[in-house]
Amino acid sequence: MMYALYLSAYHERKFWFSNRQELEREITFQGDSAIYYSYYKDMLKAPSFERGVYELTHNNKTVSLKTINAVQQMSLYPELIASVLYQATGSNEIIEPVYFYIGIVFGLQGIYVTALFVTSWLMSGTWLAGMLTVAWFIINRVDTTRIEYSIPLRENWALPYFACQIAALTGYLKSNLNTYGERFCYLLMSASTYTFMMMWEYSHYLLFLQAISLFLLDIFSLKQNDKVYEVYKIYIFSLFLGYLLQFENPALLVSPLLSLVAALMLAKCLQLNVKKGSFVAKIIKVINFYLVCTLTITLNIMMKMFVPHKENGHMLKFLEVKFGLNMTNLHRVCCLRVLKAICRNVVYMLVLKNTFSFCSGKSLKETVTLEDGRIGERPEIIYHVIHTILLGSLAMVIEGLKYIWIPYVCMLAAFGVCSPELWMTLFKWLRLRTVHPILLALILSMAVPTIIGLSLWKEFFPRLMTELMELQEFYDPDTVELMTWIKRQAPVAAVFAGSPQLMGAIKLCTGWMVTSLPLYNDDDLLKRNENMVCEEGDKLTYSKYGRFCHEVKINYSPYVNYFTRVYWNRSYFVYKINTVISFQS
Repeated sequence: MMYALYLSAYHERKFWFSNRQELEREITFQGDSAIYYSYYKDMLKAPSFERGVYELTHNNKTVSLKTINAVQQMSLYPELIASVLYQATGSNEIIEPVYFYIGIVFGLQGIYVTALFVTSWLMSGTWLAGMLTVAWFIINRVDTTRIEYSIPLRENWALPYFACQIAALTGYLKSNLNTYGERFCYLLMSASTYTFMMMWEYSHYLLFLQAISLFLLDIFSLKQNDKVYEVYKIYIFSLFLGYLLQFENPALLVSPLLSLVAALMLAKCLQLNVKKGSFVAKIIKVINFYLVCTLTITLNIMMKMFVPHKENGHMLKFLEVKFGLNMTNLHRVCCLRVLKAICRNVVYMLVLKNTFSFCSGKSLKETVTLEDGRIGERPEIIYHVIHTILLGSLAMVIEGLKYIWIPYVCMLAAFGVCSPELWMTLFKWLRLRTVHPILLALILSMAVPTIIGLSLWKEFFPRLMTELMELQEFYDPDTVELMTWIKRQAPVAAVFAGSPQLMGAIKLCTGWMVTSLPLYNDDDLLKRNENMVCEEGDKLTYSKYGRFCHEVKINYSPYVNYFTRVYWNRSYFVYKINTVISFQS
């Protein structure tokens, strides 16, 4: 609750939100965020929920000369849920729609950090790890979330459910969990997995990485096999239910997640029962690894052959435009900043040492105690290390994945300094015998996080309070003037063309039709935006024509015969097509 209230207060101070008119508030939604919020407004204006859904699924009032299923194409399930809650709870008599909308997102961020808190607590056994996780998350929020810059992003709706799924999975994988706890974790994991898949169109790629982590856990571990395969069943159920409720979305059928899970289930049926830890068992695991990889690729190719779908060629362009498919200097600075803030923990090497000890065939105890110093034999720890390493490897290439990876780095680092078992593992590794190791581990697991917490409080708490006290100014009169002119002067049947980011704002603020949208998952829209330019100045696609916005301003340009300027200010120029000119050859 405190984090959600902090975000709300910071947002108010940043934009002076409560003191602005509705148009000025809407301008703060930039790019694709404007599109998402505009459909939320459309749902509230509809005479009924059913009519609103129908108009969104047969939408011909957004993109010119095109009817789209906006719910499927833009994953508008958050907006559908928000609109239902707003009207069903009677909030329309208490709070403005925009405050209700952003309040839900801020509330989800509170659930996000709570899930990280619980996961770190489950791993370490102490609430101090959870507090340290949340502290590092908030301090490094420029690298852990994009909520400050774009509230309605799909990831801001989806990642809290993914964090809940991670927390439930952590509890589910624990060896000493009772029946009722295991059942609760399984139900929570099922609900959060499905909800996560419905909220974000790219969720199945993250679940694919998670499935790989569980597969590697199954290979390294000598137990918990049944639980891992129960998680695979959740994946299959969520995929097919999502396929039906997302208007038979073929992307879920040809997703690598479905192919991998199907291959894993088939491989399980072919496994032989041999003595665990024996040489034959190790050879079978190697063969099983090769079989799963081969089956996954084969099934994915076959599914793409028989299931009609659009190729995901836009994915690379999406990642390049949205995230930057390179290792920029800025990204290196980000990594160094986060690693420094997290107290230079060396968690991975300590845990991996025990993780890969499975390959030696050493027998495992049913319950690992503190004095054993064998934390790497806990399956939930093995899973988190593998999953975080996979995410980190991709984050080093795709900068935008840092918003998914770094929160879990914060969580794993907090676990590293707060877990007595990890300190015992370190002492056993160093062969420390001068001091009683169990007592020292318990003391350090409380003293070290307390010292770190106090230092963070002293250094960063005043800075956070200063941020809440500062009154920032959001001033964009040119855009306000443009939107006001469109609403007052533009013909009702007018259609606007321009940069995709501006088109999103026009759709939200005026409701007029546009020719393109700031979306990167539609090939037709990408072709309409042939001259889109990245921030670095590199073109997304090559065009032999110059940019219209530049060419039309030149007096000797051939475009002057076809367009007449009807509005301009310091930032924007609006040109009208001359209707007396025929474009037919």
